[in-house]
Amino acid sequence: MLRYLSHAEIDKSKWDRTIEKAFNGNVYAYSWYLDRIHPYWDAIIEGDYERVMPITGSKKWGVNYLFQPFFSQQLGVYSLNILTASHVQDFINNIPDKYRLAEYHLNIHNHPNEKAPYQTIKQRNYLLDLIDDYSKLSNRYGSNTKRNLKKSLKNNFTVTKNVKPERIVKLFRENRGKNIKWSDKHYLRLQGLMYMALHKGKGITYGVFSEQNELSAAAFFLVSHQYITFLFSGVSELGKQSGALTFLIDYVIREFSETQYIMDFEGSKYHGLARFYKGFGAKEVYYNVLVFNKFTFPLKQLVNLWKKMKS
Repeated sequence: MLRYLSHAEIDKSKWDRTIEKAFNGNVYAYSWYLDRIHPYWDAIIEGDYERVMPITGSKKWGVNYLFQPFFSQQLGVYSLNILTASHVQDFINNIPDKYRLAEYHLNIHNHPNEKAPYQTIKQRNYLLDLIDDYSKLSNRYGSNTKRNLKKSLKNNFTVTKNVKPERIVKLFRENRGKNIKWSDKHYLRLQGLMYMALHKGKGITYGVFSEQNELSAAAFFLVSHQYITFLFSGVSELGKQSGALTFLIDYVIREFSETQYIMDFEGSKYHGLARFYKGFGAKEVYYNVLVFNKFTFPLKQLVNLWKKMKS
């Protein structure tokens, strides 16, 4: 039996045990992670938390909608045992009717029925299995990645762990962040999330320093459920010109080679970034995004037009 629980009704100890043991568990679904990216999330649960689904809803202009919070690539239904398309459909069918709009990312193991009464679209991600030794992994790099790595090796970079999250955020804001309309709230949320992940033993930071001790690139990785997830990075202008981020990712691949870990690049809608990730030998995989618009004409068309303009 499925039940909808408000945030206050969720037993977070049981919830986190399920996420920890679920065959498709991931770091985004831990209660502490959800609390940081979307406080007061609700949930749909089955039985005694055998299957669970976080509900990340909000309200704007009087309209309730379901959305994917910043810094979480995949959510959806998590299960301690078999998870069929019918199970996934049951959870989606139990999303409260008050949600008129949705753009919510299911996880890679959620495969709704093809004839389901709602729309799903495919979203691309890139994964790199690190089980092989470094020489085999690096041999699969694309020509552009090899060229950038060769260029970076001429700069006598050094890599340091335990770079403070605020330094990564600052590096991003002063460079690529100038062209991205994130508010201070987004950056504070990200910084708090990184510190919480470090506190929980689920995060690791790296920094690439030049010979002049300038931070040229820095990155934060989540480490959970056999995945090393490339969550966030910053690169200086010098770092861009000298392949510092390529150097950093290659360092992490070397460090975790010959292990059961999989590097998750979190995909990208941007062709340039997608090509950059693919250059490390990562393979394309896809997950489903749940999309619906329950408004009627003409409001439905107006909302769709607004979403198209926004994207």
